[in-house]
Amino acid sequence: MKKLVIFDLDGTLLNTIADLGNACNYALKTLGYAEHPLPSYNYMVGNGVRTLMQRAAPDASPEVIETLLKLFREYYDNHAMDLTVPYPGIRELLRQLTDMGVAVAVTSNKYQAAVEKIISHYFPEIPFVAVLGESADRSKKPDPSIVFEVLGKHPTPKNDVLYVGDSAVDMETARRACIESAGVTWGFRPVSELTDANANHIVSDTGEILALVTRAELT
Repeated sequence: MKKLVIFDLDGTLLNTIADLGNACNYALKTLGYAEHPLPSYNYMVGNGVRTLMQRAAPDASPEVIETLLKLFREYYDNHAMDLTVPYPGIRELLRQLTDMGVAVAVTSNKYQAAVEKIISHYFPEIPFVAVLGESADRSKKPDPSIVFEVLGKHPTPKNDVLYVGDSAVDMETARRACIESAGVTWGFRPVSELTDANANHIVSDTGEILALVTRAELT
């Protein structure tokens, strides 16, 4: 049985795409750039807010990107939970895991303050052993150092760890950290991306994650 499950945040625990897209569109509109349809943000998010801004406004100068970042954060800090919801079964899965004595952690490329605020709002009862986001002294995924930081906070043999995410970034993070990965089909990216990224497992509901943790046969 696994002893630690590390979860990605956006597209894995929570459907955050509408709030992310609205914040980005607010920043773009404020500076006179064209807004994007919300579904298009599925392919822009995942590598941090700066990269999101660069993808949303590819012709913007570095100085303009800085202004877009500022506008994004001003809006998102006040609207991050307007439309965001947990995916079906996630709250129950987290409770089941912690009741079984399995530690849970979160690693995200979203900036640290937002990660902490969102996790404490949606999962206040879950005792995460680590909640880590982007910061000046922490490399973004797929750099595996964020996983190693979790393991530093909660030492666990790598064979006893499962990493759960929805994108190639997550699968690559797990691969570089030499831990088992599970790609979820309900997130922002297609199953083909998870397959191409060599996910160890692809799961379509939370029960399959629980089965991986307990090593029961998947049905």
